[in-house]
Amino acid sequence: DFHFETQPIPNALSPLFHALPHGVHAAGVLFNHLAELLLPLCLLGPRKLRALAGLGMIVFQLILIFSGNLSFLNWLTIVPLLASFDDEQLRASVEIRPTARLHQRVTIALAVVIGALSIAPVLNMLSPRQAMNAGFDPLMLVNSYGAFGSVGRERPELILEGAMAEDGPWEAYELPYKPGDLQRRPGVVSPLQPRLDWQLWFAAMSQIEREPWLVYLVVELLEGNDEVQRLFAHVPFDPPKFVRILRYRYRFAPSSSDAYWVRDRVELYLRPVSREMLRALRR
Repeated sequence: DFHFETQPIPNALSPLFHALPHGVHAAGVLFNHLAELLLPLCLLGPRKLRALAGLGMIVFQLILIFSGNLSFLNWLTIVPLLASFDDEQLRASVEIRPTARLHQRVTIALAVVIGALSIAPVLNMLSPRQAMNAGFDPLMLVNSYGAFGSVGRERPELILEGAMAEDGPWEAYELPYKPGDLQRRPGVVSPLQPRLDWQLWFAAMSQIEREPWLVYLVVELLEGNDEVQRLFAHVPFDPPKFVRILRYRYRFAPSSSDAYWVRDRVELYLRPVSREMLRALRR
């Protein structure tokens, strides 16, 4: 009931998915578990079962693509799933040349290597002290990467603001894709990943003491760094005298509203700072 609203960068269809009844969301969770836990095992079965499993997992990835901007994750997942279909099943849509014997040998060798390297990640998955986002070989060929450990029920957002005086007036720096302006419709950026928009989603769930890179970002805005300013869709000052960061709680606006978002101010995330203040801290 919360994922479509709280995911890193919602797209234009995310509000529609969010507004679906609870029963549809619950069925989606069931399909999620089916696609990620059961269907992969079916890839080891007969050709028809293998093709149905591949089709089911591709449909799952397409739903995620249509419902949000999860960068390249879903697109990359679809690529190996194409191997679920043999030449005969694909021949109707694409031209398939006979599989070379060398190709078969390379595929078998790769499967053996990946299978052997995957023993450690599988044991890690079964361990009560499971390590997430860990690598298990020097080349990082296998890992326990997980995009998200949980789904948040609320959407905190960080809004950077600039001003020419410490008491304002304050104007917001708008990023191209993450929520900011309440009137701006969520856009489509997948399979690209706007790094700053993405990282600010994580930072909003943390504190400034744990996000030192944000302080460096503020410094660059105060210095008027052109490369940093190009990351933003709207730069109100070039440069500002002061920068601050506010934390808000965002929610999708009702369908009857002219806006796409509603928000409540939560707290001052970073108090107003100037170049002079930062220089004094350096000394």
